[in-house]
Amino acid sequence: MEVVEAKLVDRFMQLGLTEYEAHTLVALMRLGTGTAKDVADIDSVPRTRVYDAVETLHELGLVDIQHTTPRKFTVISRDSVIRKLDAKRQNTITEIAELGEQLTPEEPTTEELGAWTVNGHEAVSQRVFEFIDEAEDEIIYMTVDDLLTDDHLDHLQKADERGVDIYLAGISDDVQERIQDRVPSAELFDTLWEWADTSAGSLLITDQRTALISVRINTDDEGGLDETAIWGSGEQNSLVVVLRAIFTWRLENEE
Repeated sequence: MEVVEAKLVDRFMQLGLTEYEAHTLVALMRLGTGTAKDVADIDSVPRTRVYDAVETLHELGLVDIQHTTPRKFTVISRDSVIRKLDAKRQNTITEIAELGEQLTPEEPTTEELGAWTVNGHEAVSQRVFEFIDEAEDEIIYMTVDDLLTDDHLDHLQKADERGVDIYLAGISDDVQERIQDRVPSAELFDTLWEWADTSAGSLLITDQRTALISVRINTDDEGGLDETAIWGSGEQNSLVVVLRAIFTWRLENEE
């Protein structure tokens, strides 16, 4: 039981409760109804701290108070506790998003000469999605079968619907077919090497201003794969300049 209570306290604290609030809430979940002395006796929370914690928990709608002498406290149903804390978390996330929209960097943070690194397939995919979604004119995209998901296709399809020109390298027939089924206006071009025969993952250039290139890496002895990438942004960024020059040349020679 102590292990369960400790885990509950930890999870409640992750959702924004203080240590005393979390301990008090867990104690009341055990008691059902109790006084500050009852809570202090089973969870070693100082009695004065119990009163402070209960006031906050009451404001959050997690605890009800009976104004007897001494005062008694009761926790709402466990399902209601979960619903209210989830709503609190969602409201906090919404508020963070709204406040974040109001922040304007004093200077662009990605218009730099160096390259940024990002690790993990999910994180790399999020960067790819962001760059595709921000593209206004042109997308050059190469990838391999095991990295191409329906989410990638969704973002490419939306870019195509916005009128963005999309160029796909001749990677493999399966990848080409999957993308062209969803993005029929995309144009194919040949590469100088077989992309799928290397450890390369994806290459993306958008609007000749943003470039990302990833590699697949082994994660275990059983052949598990993950992904890591570097990316850069800005007309003078070295990564963008080099890749833009290579693929501009290839596209011009395809015509």
